[in-house]
Amino acid sequence: MADGAGKVDIRNSVSEAEWKARVDLAALYRLVALHKWDDLIFTHISHRVPGPEHHFLINPYGLLFEEITASSLVKVDLDGNIVQETEHMINPAGFTIHSAVHAAREDAHVVMHLHTDDGVAVSCMKEGLMPLSQTGMIVRHDLAYHDYEGIALDLGERERLVADLGTKNSMLLYNHGTLTCGGTAAEAFTRMFFLERACTMQVRTLSAGRDGVIVAPEAVQDVVRGQSNPAGTNVLANRLIWPALLRKLDRDLPGYAA
Repeated sequence: MADGAGKVDIRNSVSEAEWKARVDLAALYRLVALHKWDDLIFTHISHRVPGPEHHFLINPYGLLFEEITASSLVKVDLDGNIVQETEHMINPAGFTIHSAVHAAREDAHVVMHLHTDDGVAVSCMKEGLMPLSQTGMIVRHDLAYHDYEGIALDLGERERLVADLGTKNSMLLYNHGTLTCGGTAAEAFTRMFFLERACTMQVRTLSAGRDGVIVAPEAVQDVVRGQSNPAGTNVLANRLIWPALLRKLDRDLPGYAA
């Protein structure tokens, strides 16, 4: 359906389930901008469209994250074909990474990938994320690693990326950045928040040098691993964290649900 100006009326052209996915994804983009995690027009967040088609939504290439709305998101299939009328294009590098995870992981409805200063800094360290902070130890047991293969334009990399990710929900892409996935926008964002915070804590700790840095012993790491409750964190993310984030977004950077 097109409006009077000839533009497609997305809101009235999609199901309620897809519209909710669009609003949640647009909110994620705005939240990344609000946290200053964006990288100009680069990096991506994607959301699977409910239904059997395995379509997913991704950002229109060329818009800043603070500009993205539910209606401006682009719907593509797993082969990178745009499947709904739009005036926008997508970044092929984003398609490569996100289509890989969506195709391999039925539980990964939302995939976030960032190039933050601290996330990239830790991705350049041989040790990866170290057991320095409580936050880091919480993240580490669910963290995978993937070697850098160049700008993600080679579709052949998808098989290797998902093999490295396995069943884990967070990843450091060496020399590249961070990635998280989740069953909801809330879960993917919460995992990214913890991962990015852990990276920042590590960068600040190591900036003073490595002499005297306390690395948690294996026994303590095991205790924290046992105390980590992914199911509980997901409940917290969906019921408490996400509504609070949307309230902040409505105050500070509204308009995402348009």
